[in-house]
Amino acid sequence: MISSSKIKSVDFYRKIPRDLTEASLSGAGLSIIAALSMLFLFGMELNNYLTVTTSTAVIVDKSTDGDFLRIDFNMSFPSLSCEFASIDVSDVLGTNRLNITKTIRKFSIGPDLRPTGSEFHSMPVTHSLKHGEEADDDSVEGSHVLTANNFDSYSHEYPILVVNFYAPWCYWSKRLKPSWEKAAKTIRERYDPEMDGRILLAKVDCTEEVELCRRHHIQAYPSIRIFRKGSDVRDDHGHHDHESYYGDRDTDGLVKAMEELVAPIPLEESHKLALDGKHKNTAENVKRPAPKAGGCRIEGYVRVKKVPGNLIISARSGAHSFDTSEMNMSHIISHLSFGRKMSPKVMSDVQRLIPYLGGSHDRLNGRSFINHREVGANVTIEHYLQIVKTEVITRRYSREHSLLEEYEYTAHSSLVQSIYIPAAKFHFELSPMQVVITEDPKSFSHFITNVCAIIGGVFTVAGITDAILHNTMRLMKKVEIGKNF
Repeated sequence: MISSSKIKSVDFYRKIPRDLTEASLSGAGLSIIAALSMLFLFGMELNNYLTVTTSTAVIVDKSTDGDFLRIDFNMSFPSLSCEFASIDVSDVLGTNRLNITKTIRKFSIGPDLRPTGSEFHSMPVTHSLKHGEEADDDSVEGSHVLTANNFDSYSHEYPILVVNFYAPWCYWSKRLKPSWEKAAKTIRERYDPEMDGRILLAKVDCTEEVELCRRHHIQAYPSIRIFRKGSDVRDDHGHHDHESYYGDRDTDGLVKAMEELVAPIPLEESHKLALDGKHKNTAENVKRPAPKAGGCRIEGYVRVKKVPGNLIISARSGAHSFDTSEMNMSHIISHLSFGRKMSPKVMSDVQRLIPYLGGSHDRLNGRSFINHREVGANVTIEHYLQIVKTEVITRRYSREHSLLEEYEYTAHSSLVQSIYIPAAKFHFELSPMQVVITEDPKSFSHFITNVCAIIGGVFTVAGITDAILHNTMRLMKKVEIGKNF
């Protein structure tokens, strides 16, 4: 059996009796300084241990989030009607998707960019519109000519007023003209304006009545509007409550649609029913509410392939013409981002850990791009976006975990004159490289080692300093009393 005396022989820290030690003022001062130094260095080491450090690397993109990229956006166009606003997507692989509606919402907005009503629904056209084959016969004039001077009086006189807003130079207006005039003549003969007075077909030349057409937010020709007596209420913002006709444009189709509008209104109660709106129209598929204002807010998302491509917002219609010189594609971008949307909590946590991350994932948010017509008409606003994927990786228990994936982008914008219909174009191109930010946590063992080094180092240095001071003071005392050594 090993005795206790043998165990004591391996003691590294042999004790010196307190009576054999001597305290000094210099030693006390050094002890206080050493203790404060230990506390300060310990605090610095603890802060360094708790601070997240990162390393950044650029590598070839090895995305695992699929072949498609989501683009979220919310934009306001003060001078583009929701009636014709179209969102198109194309890319270098030949993909060409026109007038996307499934994931898009539209709201008519006024000059103050505030919605003027509920969501504007763009009903799909289920068939090609029929147009009359009649020759343009100027001798047939069945519709009434309206101007800014008589428009309000006619709209208040007839329970149903159907107006063709046209432009003489427009191809589609020219095709509609003979059918419209013959249909107007037929309706006038069947429903005499003097004796019956339930419906009237009229027309407005928008090249002559510019302000009248602008007041009713006409942006394409021909635009057929259905006004009901008492329902076209206008307030200070110029809001209207009427419908747009999107049915066939041949004579028979027009006459049939007009008769379906009149049918629910008895002759003796025409005013009351038109005013109250208590009618059942069997031609709901050929009409829908007209936009209440001349602007449109477009929000939603689209999915695109991860190749260079374009997101284009413009006016589009297969049966209307646009006056490109009057179109203005100015817009305000409330939100534009790529990839999956991050919750505010996730973004807050990431920015707390890595402050410089997330500064470019919404670079265009809140930006306005206004065409003041200083460069002339037919102006397209183009944005060139270069997108880079950024991934944040954290290491825990010697294993890597993906903390966040986001797409950041740079943007350059310009105004370009074009011979085509003005548009807002977003050209995007993804970088083949990605930025990887790796979080490098410090091990606890490394922290403990550094703490021990601090305590032992300070204690040793303080002891050496105390020995030097003590021996120096002894030497000085010997010199003073004249002793030799």
